[in-house]
Amino acid sequence: MDFSNIVFQKLTFEQLQELISWAEKEGWNPGKQDAEIFWSTDPDGYYGIFLNNEMIGGGALVSYDGKFGSMGLFIVKPEHRGGGYGNHLWYKRRDTLLARLDPGAAIGMDGVVPMQPFYAKGGFSIAFKDMRYEKTGSSFETDARITELEEKDVENIKEYDFVCMGYHRNKFLEPWIKQAVGKTFVFKEDGELKGYAVIREAVSGLRIGPLFADHVEAAESLYKACLNFAENKQVFIDIPYSQPQVVTLLEKYDAHPIFECARMYYGKHPILAIDKIYGLTSLELG
Repeated sequence: MDFSNIVFQKLTFEQLQELISWAEKEGWNPGKQDAEIFWSTDPDGYYGIFLNNEMIGGGALVSYDGKFGSMGLFIVKPEHRGGGYGNHLWYKRRDTLLARLDPGAAIGMDGVVPMQPFYAKGGFSIAFKDMRYEKTGSSFETDARITELEEKDVENIKEYDFVCMGYHRNKFLEPWIKQAVGKTFVFKEDGELKGYAVIREAVSGLRIGPLFADHVEAAESLYKACLNFAENKQVFIDIPYSQPQVVTLLEKYDAHPIFECARMYYGKHPILAIDKIYGLTSLELG
């Protein structure tokens, strides 16, 4: 197909907001402050394709200081699907992101089941299956080892996050844990950080992510703190389904799966502390 009439270009903040509004219409349930945080993470990380000056598709190609890349928010307007525009956009995004990264840096993404064969053809391989779980928040007594975020916790959270993820994402993390439409809980033992969780308001209900913890006991306490914060509201969490202790924990609280995708990587898979990951951060930015 001839794409000479298609313009591929960086998005403005307003166009990123429009793209996230498309995600809302697709049922992706974005967080209420996602656009602002995504933009502050990497304002050069959002591109779209334009036909006759109209954006018909777009997506993220975010660089974390050149050390790791993330591809998400991949959407083409429904009326323009099936004509090859999505393929064109996806490969342009992949190649543009590779050019923004250090040589050998990996790219991560979360792919829905029907698109996984396409992503595999583009060089991505599956690391693990993701599953989104849902339940209604309810009242729990808060563990004495749980506290709300304080400024003194921020640097410790950044280092803990690095251990879990294998790369630094400080530009993203600080506004994420401080967002006005959410709450960050930390779990400490003998004054030492052993886990943290973020819960934020979304278009529908609230979403937990990340939920990182050294052990199941800490993860359970953090999960209950989030459920308590969201009493009588829908609560969603995306998990690495390959971790049986995570599935067992959610089933203990009668959460049920509603959506499946997979974490995929281009290049060498990063070394994650997967045993500490009880809830993924964001399917859009990793």
